[in-house]
Parts: sequence; C-alpha cells; structure tokens
Amino acid sequence: MSPVESRSRPVRRFVRRLVVGVLLVGALVVGGTGFRVWQVARDDDRSPADVVLVLGAAQYGGTPSKVLEARLEHAKDLYDEGVAKHILTTGGSRPGDEYTEAEASAIWLEDHGVPEDAVVDVPQGSDTLGSLRAAAEAAADRGWHTAVIVSDPWHTLRARTMASDVGLDAWTSPTHSGPIVQTRQTQIRYILYETAALLYYRTTKASADGIGITEDVAADK
Repeated sequence: MSPVESRSRPVRRFVRRLVVGVLLVGALVVGGTGFRVWQVARDDDRSPADVVLVLGAAQYGGTPSKVLEARLEHAKDLYDEGVAKHILTTGGSRPGDEYTEAEASAIWLEDHGVPEDAVVDVPQGSDTLGSLRAAAEAAADRGWHTAVIVSDPWHTLRARTMASDVGLDAWTSPTHSGPIVQTRQTQIRYILYETAALLYYRTTKASADGIGITEDVAADK
C-alpha cells in the first residue's frame, strides 16, 4: 500500500461515518416529528377559551367543502357545549371566488343555528400562517387571548405551533369526521405531508401550504 493510500483511508472512513451520522440524525428528526404529528392529532382539549377558531378549507360558491363542513360541525358542537361564546372563521379566497372561506363558514354556522353576533369572520390569509396571523390580530382587537383551534387531526400540531408564534395562546380540538380521516391511506398521506410541512416551517418560518403538493391538499389546508 502506498503512503498516499495509507493516508486517504482514514479520510474515507471519516467521510463514511459522517454521512451515516447525518442520515441517522435526519431519520430521527423526521421520525420524531411524524410521531408528534400523530400523537398531537389524538389530543382533544375542550378547555374553556375566549373563542373557537376554525381554520379554513375549500368552499364552492359559498358552500363549504366536505373537509370544511366537518370542521364547522365540530366547531358548532364546541360552541353548543359552552367551550367558547364566539366562533372565529378564517380563510381568504381564490381568484374568481365570490365568497371567502371565512364568509362561507360564517354563513354555514348561522344557517345551522349559531347566532350572527357569535360569529366573527376574518377573510384574510391564503395559507395556515396567514390565516392565523389575521385571526390573532382580530382576537387581540376584541380582547381575546385564548383559542381552541379546530382543524383536521394531522394539521393540529403545525397550527398550534404557528398560533403560539403569532402570539395566540391556543390548544386544539380536531375534527374526527370528513374525508381526511376516512381511510388509512388518506391518513398516512396527510401525516407525511404535515411532517414535511412542519419541518419546513421550523426551518424557514414560512408556510409550506401549496408548495410542491397536490391541488386537493392545498385546497383543504
């Protein structure tokens, strides 16, 4: 063995160990985050709060999608249980939409027996982070500091993390009905997406909604 080969062997060994170490750490971070997404999705905290905050999803001509309707049904249940005296709906619109997600949600709630003065629609935000920023500002303007966030189970950890970062003291009560929780395949798909989206947010402090994902996931954020 030449002197050059003798000296290069420890370097190659170090590089291999470094690569293996980085891969192991990456796997642990991704796996741990995915486990937390699954774990927090099982939490259903119905402690009293100032407001029930419903995160928006797709609507069609003022009619909530099945995903959004499931969230609204759950929010109404929380309101009826006395968890909060107000429901705040969120979500903007897409080009060509006549209604925002927040407006469609408010209409649905009022049509299903929630008093108009108990519903506040905040029609801003094209993604989860934007919606929560607008919701936190609207809540602060009304002297509200605590919120129960209603969304899909796999979305709750990311939503709770973002809510804390925008200054809202929030916990989650996810819906357990609707298309997102009907099949194991869909559940796994959303857990994987939310794991990636949460890691992206923690790294960049930006929302991953709509980045490199399928249209139906983006619509039902």
